[in-house]
Amino acid sequence: MPAPRAILFDLDGTLADTAPDLAAAVNWLRTERGLDPTPYEVLRPTASAGARGMIGAAFGLAPGDEGYEELRLAWFERYQSAMSTYTTLFDGIPELLDGITDAGMDWGIVTNKPSRFTDPLVPQIALAHAGCIVSGDTTGFAKPHPAPLLEGARRLGIAPEQCWYVGDDLRDIEAGHAAGMVTVACVWGYCGAIEPSTWGADYLLETPAQLLALLGQVSEAARQAEQAA
Repeated sequence: MPAPRAILFDLDGTLADTAPDLAAAVNWLRTERGLDPTPYEVLRPTASAGARGMIGAAFGLAPGDEGYEELRLAWFERYQSAMSTYTTLFDGIPELLDGITDAGMDWGIVTNKPSRFTDPLVPQIALAHAGCIVSGDTTGFAKPHPAPLLEGARRLGIAPEQCWYVGDDLRDIEAGHAAGMVTVACVWGYCGAIEPSTWGADYLLETPAQLLALLGQVSEAARQAEQAA
C-alpha cells in the first residue's frame, strides 16, 4: 500500500472528546423541563450522531416526531453557548498530529458538525492549524455521502486516493470508501451501537499512537519498495 500524503479526520469522537459538552446541553434541556438528567454513560455512545443521537437518547424522539424539532433547536442554542467547557482532545492526538506533520503529510478535518459549531470550536481546542476544515453544511451533503471528504482532499490539493480517512462511526467508513480513500476506524471514539469490526474499515485501531506507528510502517515499506524498484 502506498504511503498517504494526507490524513483526514472526523472531529467528534475522533480528534476531540466533545461528548461531555454535548451531553451537558441535552441534560440542560431535561432539567429545564423538570426531568432528571440522563446518565452520561447512556448519552456518550450517541455523541457522534449530534442532536439526533442526544435527543434520541435523552427524550426518546427521532426526526419527524412531534416535539423533536423544538428540542433540536433548543439543544443547538444550549450547546453553542458552552461548546468547550469540558471538551478536550483525546490522549495522544497532539502527538499524532505533530507526527503526521513531521512526516511531511498534511491533515485536515471533515465533520458532520455544522459550521456554526465547528468554526468557533476548532480554535478553542487547539486545532486551528488544520490544513482544511469541512463542516456538515460546507458542501450541502453530509457523511456517509463522499462529497465532504472529496472537498477536503480538494482543499488540500491532494488526490482522494492519496488520503486516509479516520473516524469513529460507520458513516465515516462508508464515506471514506465512497471517496476512494483508505479508511481507519478509531475504537478510542464513541462508535455507536454497531460493532466497529463489522464496518469494513481497512484498519481498526485502539489508540492514536497505533495510528502514528502504522503510518510510520506504511511509509517505511513504501520507501523500501521504491528503493528496490
